[in-house]
Amino acid sequence: MLHKLPPENWEQGVAELLAGLNPWLESHWNTTLVAAQSEPLYLPASKEGGFHQIQFAHGYFNSVLHELAHWCVAGEARRLKPDYGYWYEPDGRTAEQQKLFEQVEIKPQAIEWHFTNACNRTFNISADNLTGEPVDVTNFTKAVTKQMQKYQEQGLPARAAEIFKRLTFVSSSVQLQPNAQVSNHP
Repeated sequence: MLHKLPPENWEQGVAELLAGLNPWLESHWNTTLVAAQSEPLYLPASKEGGFHQIQFAHGYFNSVLHELAHWCVAGEARRLKPDYGYWYEPDGRTAEQQKLFEQVEIKPQAIEWHFTNACNRTFNISADNLTGEPVDVTNFTKAVTKQMQKYQEQGLPARAAEIFKRLTFVSSSVQLQPNAQVSNHP
């Protein structure tokens, strides 16, 4: 078992979510969702084999959805790099760093919004910078909302659309704790 965090520490519904998604991810994409004890991380499969790992934070349900959204945005070349080859500045970012962070979060958060809707859960836009310089997130919120509406009108990217369908099926088949309030951690 690849999980770094034991299942008894996961939020309600995570085990069912992974049971509904991992078989498809593993068989079609050589990728698996892994519960991490700390911050999220994407690791490509090693040259020796194994699965690409989408490690989600602290067993949080919404972290699964957020990290899946990042995976959906990443192209084939990026999926061969740790953390898709992006920089990540942890919580505590300056206003300038936060602006850069927000630019790469628009599409993933718009996709995540669709994923949370598929699971009958509440979506919260996350600036993910609780201890950083205070910034106005109004423009970021507008940008995520606009992108979410664009996806709603024009359709989600192919992998995201397939995951949305699977999430809709899983959430209609098992109880995934609808409208649960969870941490704003991505």
